[in-house]
Parts: sequence; structure tokens; C-alpha cells
Amino acid sequence: MSQNWIEHRRGVDGELLGWMNPVDDGFVVIDLLGRVRTGVVDWFDAENTLDSLGIGYLADPYELRLEDGNWLRVRLAEVSAHGIRAKKDDWGDMTAPQIYYALPFPAPETLRPLQR
Repeated sequence: MSQNWIEHRRGVDGELLGWMNPVDDGFVVIDLLGRVRTGVVDWFDAENTLDSLGIGYLADPYELRLEDGNWLRVRLAEVSAHGIRAKKDDWGDMTAPQIYYALPFPAPETLRPLQR
């Protein structure tokens, strides 16, 4: 995360939605995974983009490419500018082993939304 990034929080509860990175005369929207979501836009469009994104996408299933090249279905357990923790998706099975993967921020290309 750059020191220049400006936090944008949801008005209702103050939940962090992402950042706006000042570029030239505008801003580039960065989501909570550290991924660029827009080109250069004005402040109003940057805020609207983050408000529209919300945080719901963090609850979606993802895929993580393992060292052997296979893709594993995961869920995001923790997301911050200090790192990301993905958990092997166990579909809520309380008896399944809890397997976590520590990922850097921003999220690497080896983490992607589940391809359906």
C-alpha cells in the first residue's frame, strides 16, 4: 500500500471499502485486495466505484493456484494491507482440517475469483 493512497470508508458504519490513489489530476480506485479497479477518474467517480463495490466480493469463492499448478477453491479469511489469508474451502464442514495460505498484499495473480 502506498502512503499516497486515500482511504474510502462506507458512510453508514465506517467500514473500509478501498483506496483512491492520486494520479495526475484524478484518482485510480484500489479495492481491498490491492487490485486496480479503474483508470484515472475524478473524485466523485472514485467514491461511487468503491461504494458500488462494497465488500461483498470478499465473501465470494476464489481459486488459488498452488505450486504444482493446480487450482484450489478457497475463501478469504482475512484481508488487510498487511497481507491476505485464504482458507481451503471446506463448505462449512466443522470436522475438516483448517488449511490456510498466507498471501501478500496486493493479492497475487495466483488468486482469482472462482472460474465457473
